[in-house]
Amino acid sequence: MDGTTARPGLGRVAVGVDGSPSARTAAMWAAAEAALRGSTLCLVHAADTDRPAPFLSQAEIGTSRQAGSELLDRTAGAISARHPELTVVKELTDGQAPGSLRQAAALTGTIVVGHRGLGGFSSLLLGSVGLEVVASATTPVVVVRGAAEPVEAGVVLAAIRDEADMGCARAAAREALLRKVPLRLLHIRSVRLSVGSRAASHNGGGETDRDHVVVPSSVLDRVREEFPKLSVHADAQKSRSVPGALVEASHHADLLVVGGRRSPGYLGPTIGRTTLSLLQHAHCPVELIPRHGPGHGSTP
Repeated sequence: MDGTTARPGLGRVAVGVDGSPSARTAAMWAAAEAALRGSTLCLVHAADTDRPAPFLSQAEIGTSRQAGSELLDRTAGAISARHPELTVVKELTDGQAPGSLRQAAALTGTIVVGHRGLGGFSSLLLGSVGLEVVASATTPVVVVRGAAEPVEAGVVLAAIRDEADMGCARAAAREALLRKVPLRLLHIRSVRLSVGSRAASHNGGGETDRDHVVVPSSVLDRVREEFPKLSVHADAQKSRSVPGALVEASHHADLLVVGGRRSPGYLGPTIGRTTLSLLQHAHCPVELIPRHGPGHGSTP
């Protein structure tokens, strides 16, 4: 790939840089992703001097901005050494990181963040910036987890619950095409959902088990139709823990793609239990594809 022509359906990549080891890993992952896309990489450092400005002297603000500028230069230099063909843009802002990243990604880009920032709470499994970016996502967000130099598994994994996850499956298919690897669609059904229908099964009713297979198959057919050159596989499993099963599956994936869900009636940004568990425990980067418009809520 020559890195000069952006692939259809995928925009620029914006990554947050704050000097933490997690952010450095995220920046290198974002650079590789932008190189695959043939798009621009935007390095964003938010000095966050707008809010405390009345309490900071001009000298302190200047020092903060200088440190941020030097950090961007070092990061860009490290990335250019590995991806000399990549166009890298540096953005130093006075605002907060979540808003700065959203602005940098605009309407069609992808935001990349590390799974933990520079905050003093090392016990947190996902940093506050990552949580806020994911919770209010309007464009795809990737939380980079896993080893700094991961061993490639050779597959992109998409978590599919029902037909409403077609957007997630489509995004995962594009990522698989970029990497020239197969796509695996995985549907996990909670064992607890089948308990209430056990009597019906004993009486010869098998609709629940049939539905369990049909739902991912309907998505599979559409993905194969839209991406005829892509190797696509789908399978369904039962588990006592949907998040646990997906975390285990992430051991064997280069990227896990999930659809964003909102609980019914909730009037603000929120992260579903499964999504939060994946962002905290997955063994590979997790890409969240936000849903838009009515009908995208789901039961917890």
